[in-house]
Amino acid sequence: MEGNDNVSESTVSTNKQATIGDWLGLIRFSHTLFALPFAVLATVMAFATPLPNGAYAKFRLIDLIAILVCMVTARSAAMAFNRLVDRKIDAENPRTRKRHLPAGRLSVSAVMMFTIVNAMAFVASTALFWPNWVPLVASVPVLAIVLGYSLAKRFTSAAHLWLGVALSLSPICAWVAIRGPQSVSIPSDLVPALLLAAAVAAWVTGFDIIYACQDAEYDRGAKLHSVPARFGVAGALRIAAVSHSVMLVFLVALPLLSPAVGFGWVYWTAFVLIFALVFRQHSLVSADDLGRVGEAFFQTNVAISVLLMVAGAIDCLLI
Repeated sequence: MEGNDNVSESTVSTNKQATIGDWLGLIRFSHTLFALPFAVLATVMAFATPLPNGAYAKFRLIDLIAILVCMVTARSAAMAFNRLVDRKIDAENPRTRKRHLPAGRLSVSAVMMFTIVNAMAFVASTALFWPNWVPLVASVPVLAIVLGYSLAKRFTSAAHLWLGVALSLSPICAWVAIRGPQSVSIPSDLVPALLLAAAVAAWVTGFDIIYACQDAEYDRGAKLHSVPARFGVAGALRIAAVSHSVMLVFLVALPLLSPAVGFGWVYWTAFVLIFALVFRQHSLVSADDLGRVGEAFFQTNVAISVLLMVAGAIDCLLI
């Protein structure tokens, strides 16, 4: 949940030449580390797990390139769209008034074009998986879900869950892209990807609620729907803790319900560390002290996603 300054867009100068840093900042490029590791892990799982017919998915370099392009373009379109539709909100919230559009570092027309180009590039890049037709058919619905998050807080406190579901699509899409149409024609083949996606959805929901606690007062005044605005910061932190507990349950269920994936002691060691990181994340913030939200939000979550990716990949490929 995000917001900015009472300065109107028409009075903000946009004469300053935009830099690559401005564009990377617009889409929070560093936050790619939240979602990309799960797409990578799902890709490794898709290759390491036998297909329903007992064979293994065929390795094609173009599929790996396509997954990377899809991830970057979909996320770039989503973040730019978020900044577009939230620009007036961001201009009124003291915490976010220095973002690129309210501050005039980027123009509305340029960001709009950036959003359109990335959305079109995402749809086009799904054709690289051909003859696997599922990614192309699913591209527009997936894009609608990913972009739709930016509007959700205007009408539902479940906006945090919407974001979680949007990010959880990355491991499902990577799995289907590698394994082909039989992943949707034989639903049982989707189980490993769905369990990982459920963990991602619960994880993202929890940390987005923690992040939104910074804007609880503003969201309430602006009549924006968020869990902190509705339940208060203390209540929101409890809901975030429940969400992260659900995440841990799904991480336990993944190797138990999908033994063919091949997770073993490395994965379980990582799980213990992830449990500790989740506990630490919640110890960093309280209803009376949100000063370490940044540390809880970025550093801890990057550690969780990268740790799970590395441990899962080692178990699948090397042990």
